[in-house]
Amino acid sequence: MAKKPALAPEMVQEFVNEAHGNFGRVKELLAQEPALLNAAWDWGGGDWETGLGAAAHMGKKDIALYLLAHGARIDIFAAAMLGRLEIVRAILSEQPEALRAPGPHGISLLSHARKGGKAAAAVVALLQELGDSP
Repeated sequence: MAKKPALAPEMVQEFVNEAHGNFGRVKELLAQEPALLNAAWDWGGGDWETGLGAAAHMGKKDIALYLLAHGARIDIFAAAMLGRLEIVRAILSEQPEALRAPGPHGISLLSHARKGGKAAAAVVALLQELGDSP
């Protein structure tokens, strides 16, 4: 397999920044460079974040669903925000320590679930039942 050139760091940073809430710009950037879909930005100190991660901790369901529809790799944090109870339950069954693993910027799994509002109420309840209640 031929090695592909690295994405421009400025483009990755912009994509992740915009995925915190600028849906229009996310669409533009992804159309311009589809490889941004799963690109991650290093904020320093091991704090890596993708566009999906940004949308998840901000509760931006429209952006998260758009990225997932284009092939973004779902993680437990996005699943929690989107109220995907069975995905969260399955991951926690296989990896119980994920309950307290920090997400981007150190934001908890429970905080991600709370950003999902009513659609994620069952995930919030599960996490609280399992003992994640800051």
